[in-house]
Amino acid sequence: MGCGYAIGKFAPFQTLPVRDLAQISHNVLLSHGKAVKVIREHAKKKPIVGFAFCTPCWTPENDSPEAVEEARRKSFSISRGRLCFDAAWWADPIVLGDYPKEAYEVLGDDMPQIAPGDLECISQPIDFYGVNIYESKANENPDGYAENAYLGCARTQMGWPVTPEALYWGPKFLYERYRKPILITENGMASHDWVQLDGKVHDPQRIDYMKRYLRELYRATQDGIDVMGYMYWSVMDNFEWADGYDKRFGLVHVDYCTQKRTIKDSGYFYRDVIRTNGEAIFSDTWEG
Repeated sequence: MGCGYAIGKFAPFQTLPVRDLAQISHNVLLSHGKAVKVIREHAKKKPIVGFAFCTPCWTPENDSPEAVEEARRKSFSISRGRLCFDAAWWADPIVLGDYPKEAYEVLGDDMPQIAPGDLECISQPIDFYGVNIYESKANENPDGYAENAYLGCARTQMGWPVTPEALYWGPKFLYERYRKPILITENGMASHDWVQLDGKVHDPQRIDYMKRYLRELYRATQDGIDVMGYMYWSVMDNFEWADGYDKRFGLVHVDYCTQKRTIKDSGYFYRDVIRTNGEAIFSDTWEG
């Protein structure tokens, strides 16, 4: 919704006023609540129901209590300009039963029309919190760029900085606020992949990326964060919204002219991660 109706990056490429965005998102939340109710009423087996958001994850500059608290606050803050991307705007009504107090203060008269029973409908019980996490946010420094996105930093083909700590602090902050098992519904990287002369796709950067991020997620579990699971994005190269077929996230390379599939080195590595129940992420070397 945010990319399509707030910043106009995705179809239908609109930039709507905040009042409209607030009302549309309220309607989306109502749809979620009604869907959860129907699923629970009619499922033949006990369902496991949740949602999946793609929201900013702020990480602290250091491990001091002050820096951690600042990152936590920013991870759940409400802003008019980025409303559709704010975690608390979506999750608080579902899990806590109401919009954040800050939302009422920031939006004022632009808050959505909340009819009697709306919040009760939206806050149907859920079983897990799904979240897409690719990068962390950081403070802007005096030189004009974010601390985690300095010139020459490690970036994916999307231009996103490689920030493994996001898979520690993101689940940690979300679990501590909402007390729901955390399911990483998307994490991965787009890279410059092609079938090489030996007929294989060598993507060591993606393997390194996965090791770094999964180690941080493991660290979260060791700190008591209830991690329900992890899903790599994506199994195969695919159509990536406004970027079309240009960006390749997959563990399997797709030749779009012939439709031939080639498992990348990262695909075989991820196989070993599953086979070893995660132990493969702690090896500094890997040979397929």
